[in-house]
Amino acid sequence: MAAAWHPNLWHPTTQVATADPPLRVVGGRGALLELEDGRTLIDAISSWWVTLHGHGEPTIAAAIAQQATQLEQVIFANFTHLPAERLAERLSAHTGLARLFFSDNGSTAVEVALKVAWQWWRNQGTPRSQLIAFEGAYHGDTFGAMALGERSLFSAPFEPLLCAVARAPWPATWWGDGAVEAREASALAHLEALLETPTAAVILEPLQGAGGMRQVRPQFLREVERRVRQAGALLIVDEVMTGFGRTGALFASTLAGLTPDLMALSKGLTGGFLPMGVTMASERLFSGFVGNDPALTLFHGHSFTANPLGCAAALASLDLLEQQPQRHQGMEERHRPLLHELATDPRVQKPRLLGTIAAFDLVSSQWQAPEGYLHPIGRHLQRQLLAEGVFLRPLGQVVYLLPPLSITGGELKRCYSALGKALKEL
Repeated sequence: MAAAWHPNLWHPTTQVATADPPLRVVGGRGALLELEDGRTLIDAISSWWVTLHGHGEPTIAAAIAQQATQLEQVIFANFTHLPAERLAERLSAHTGLARLFFSDNGSTAVEVALKVAWQWWRNQGTPRSQLIAFEGAYHGDTFGAMALGERSLFSAPFEPLLCAVARAPWPATWWGDGAVEAREASALAHLEALLETPTAAVILEPLQGAGGMRQVRPQFLREVERRVRQAGALLIVDEVMTGFGRTGALFASTLAGLTPDLMALSKGLTGGFLPMGVTMASERLFSGFVGNDPALTLFHGHSFTANPLGCAAALASLDLLEQQPQRHQGMEERHRPLLHELATDPRVQKPRLLGTIAAFDLVSSQWQAPEGYLHPIGRHLQRQLLAEGVFLRPLGQVVYLLPPLSITGGELKRCYSALGKALKEL
């Protein structure tokens, strides 16, 4: 084991026997990470998609500092506070969903949505047992969220503990895709067949993130919702990754014209400063948990529910999004010419772009390996880009850029230039 591995730390999704040792970061500003050895790296994936506005965003830092002098934490089962109330009001106005339930990360935001959907039917006295998700989905690493995601090497050890989930095809598309309509029709027919069984809820990501940045057309999403409504099922939209401007609109649901019953949010919620998740729910669902019978209660919570510091960070982040909408609304046009140029390389396949998210599949005859998260070309490309001062974390053969909104034009061009150089060296 390399000496740089700390003897007391256990890093996420990392096999220390084969992975490169981690780099020690000492600071961050905007799109840049400062390393202990004096180098700077462009953080082109917003540190697992959370650092929305950039590292060290001063207004969010100031909001947290101010809140810390007033109230740092209080049990939320017996108390309320203004930061939580204001955040709930603002997110309700933006999403059209009246109720906000706090949690601590994306996985638990999905868990809460799943528990609400499941228990709501039980509270109505008409329990439904089927859940539907889409092929290729990723909804988190806790047990309920893991069950909803695509079954894979990551979930295999826990398969006996995971609930059954029906799956519909996900007709991902890309630039120049001439066969998308046929795939959509097939996927919708499959979904219709599944919905013949009474279904508690259908869950989807408007754009599949960890599953490979797999984009679908808005009209497909609207047709999914129409069929869900016809079947009387609930619709859960997982916007953990896509929320807060990542797709060019504040929420991908709005961009696609969806009206979900439940929405899971996290990642960019606090601008990357503090861990927090929320689940938005309709008033109709909330009302189903109100009554004199204790069994109607949603018995879920955690110690740091509605943490005031996290709420203050989220409010400051929302201020930035509302005051500077051109930053997330204009990112797609900044990406477009650079991705077009990169896509002239024949190894760049299936280029796609939505809002701040640009992606493609990297295909090379020199790398014969099954497609997926563990494809070795991703780690090789990551090493090449680090040498150019750019940090990316490919999803196997899927390469993507998801930079913070603060990235400059020069920094974005440098990311694409580094990619172009790395492709030539493959």
